[in-house]
Amino acid sequence: MFAVLKTGGKQYKVQSGDTLRVEKLAADAGEKVQFNEILMVSDDDLVVGSPLVAGAAVQAEVIDQVKGDKVINFVKRRRKHSSKRTKGHRQKLTLVRITDILASGADASGVKAAVGAGSVPASQTATTATAPKAELATGSADDLKKLSGVGPALEKKLHAAGVTSFAQIAAWTPEDVADMDEKLSFKGRIEREGWIDQAAKLAKG
Repeated sequence: MFAVLKTGGKQYKVQSGDTLRVEKLAADAGEKVQFNEILMVSDDDLVVGSPLVAGAAVQAEVIDQVKGDKVINFVKRRRKHSSKRTKGHRQKLTLVRITDILASGADASGVKAAVGAGSVPASQTATTATAPKAELATGSADDLKKLSGVGPALEKKLHAAGVTSFAQIAAWTPEDVADMDEKLSFKGRIEREGWIDQAAKLAKG
């Protein structure tokens, strides 16, 4: 039996017993987490989601929090007084071991949802994958379009990453910013637009 899960903007084909590195999750070593975004499950029959397989999930045990290989980003602007900038980054990752693949009944498993650590500060980590959706449904989410450079499409991407409030953005660390740059595919925008300072002011009202 295998499944194809989605986390951190990437897809992984997994089987029970597999070990893999995923983008950092808000979980400690030894904790059990559940991936709820399942694109495909194969048991006796192959089930393909549209886009997700209803009721399916993949459960895993967190082994450790690790860092990926260092990536060097070199930028040279020859028309701007030959300015140069070199930045190094090591992506924070979570090492997990797949323990179970559920073809159905995931909603009633009671296992903590696997939530990206860069999406929600530790003090506000959601315990289920439906928390951001619930906030949107009840209207408790902030209007993120008030941030400079954020339109409806970018706001939707932030919601998909679990970001629904100014308080979350105001609490981002440099590592969180790097993670969100990757997820939003707009490298440097968060710093250029000053989202964190804007969010801090908007959170205070």
